Amino acid sequence: MPAQPRQTTLTSLSLTSLFTASFIFRLTTSFGALCDSAAVNPVVSTPLNLPTSLASRKRFTPSIILDGGTGFLKVGYAAQNFPEFQYPSIVGRPILRSEEKGNDGLVIKDIMCGDEAAAARTMLQISYPMENGIVKKWDDMQHLWDYTFYEKMKVDPTGRKILLTEPPMNPLRNREKMCEVMFERYQFGGVYVAIQAVLALYAQAGLSSGVVVDSGDGVTHIVPVYESVVLNHLTRRLDVAGRDVTRNLIALLLRRGYALNRTADFETVRQIKEKLCYVSYDLELDQRLSEDTTVLVESYTLPDGRVIRVGSERFEAPECLFQPHLVDVEQPGIAEFLFNTIQAADVDVRSSLFKAIVLSGGSSMYPGLPSRLEKELKQLWLTKVLGGNPERLGKFKVRIEDPPRRRHMVFLGGAVLANIMADKENMWISKAEWEEQGAARCLEKLGPR
Repeated sequence: MPAQPRQTTLTSLSLTSLFTASFIFRLTTSFGALCDSAAVNPVVSTPLNLPTSLASRKRFTPSIILDGGTGFLKVGYAAQNFPEFQYPSIVGRPILRSEEKGNDGLVIKDIMCGDEAAAARTMLQISYPMENGIVKKWDDMQHLWDYTFYEKMKVDPTGRKILLTEPPMNPLRNREKMCEVMFERYQFGGVYVAIQAVLALYAQAGLSSGVVVDSGDGVTHIVPVYESVVLNHLTRRLDVAGRDVTRNLIALLLRRGYALNRTADFETVRQIKEKLCYVSYDLELDQRLSEDTTVLVESYTLPDGRVIRVGSERFEAPECLFQPHLVDVEQPGIAEFLFNTIQAADVDVRSSLFKAIVLSGGSSMYPGLPSRLEKELKQLWLTKVLGGNPERLGKFKVRIEDPPRRRHMVFLGGAVLANIMADKENMWISKAEWEEQGAARCLEKLGPR
């Protein structure tokens, strides 16, 4: 492969052993049976090969994996199948300070986080600590982390190791701040920060080359990897993801006469989106069906008991992923962005990338998205490369990996990596290094963003 500037090796670990370990890990866990239920109710699973008694687990404390996304926070331990806890990345404060209990007896506190805030959202002003994958409100983020470690996991972080995830191109100051909080507020003994899209590739065993399309709630990243090397100069960021689809659905429902524009309603509409929305394979056909029939109409019961009917909005809301101008974003759609990214790579690299497109993140879960993506990639190849000659299209090979567990692939990749790194102290930033060498020197250990 020709020399590529600005490349980053995935990690100083042996990638061969990494992918082998990942493959063995997948074989020893029953993903298929757990995926459907895990999408709704996270599975609590015992770390593999770890002692289960409390006393012995104290002697062998597995690393914590914290995958903080714009929409959801997922947390668990190294080598687990799925996150032990998963809940919305939200912080709520009471609208009316006089209320101490909700109608269902739920205690209303001054600050509520995660699933507690989601349960009481009708009585709270909801805040989102992250926007487009980047932490914007650090005080709220720390409230969410406090809730995670002390109320959900019930652990003492002192001296433990933690693997954090971050989006590609995360500002250096944000990476530094994350580590600073982990060492100084929580007294962790070791910290490692990994790029989310790369962890998703770790979880897809056997792949050393491919393109990760990681679409979460706040941002979509397209990250090409060739022979275990991240092509940083080709990494792209699309500022359209799940939250934009939710906002688009709110606007579409408003046109139908349903006003769902309170902060508490946002979570309700997100749930409508996850239950009813899909990506249209043939947009014109679905539009005709929605105009001439009621076959696409579905009913949804709101928390207050009202029933709404959702029709064309089911496919119109996610369409902004392919047509960002619908939500006032001046960027190519996800298919065109992906195509342009691969075509910008060296000629001898492109074939490997087209044959291993890995979908990851909650916003890749829409029914119909993989097939629509494949269809548009082939159409782009036909028009931009073949000049419209369909006879040669048969030679174009594209493969889209859409594993059912992709909602949790970043966490799973982190769990695999942290398990391999368990006895490799030099891979982690230690608290002693942080205090002695300073942030800048320590962050060099993690490599470029």
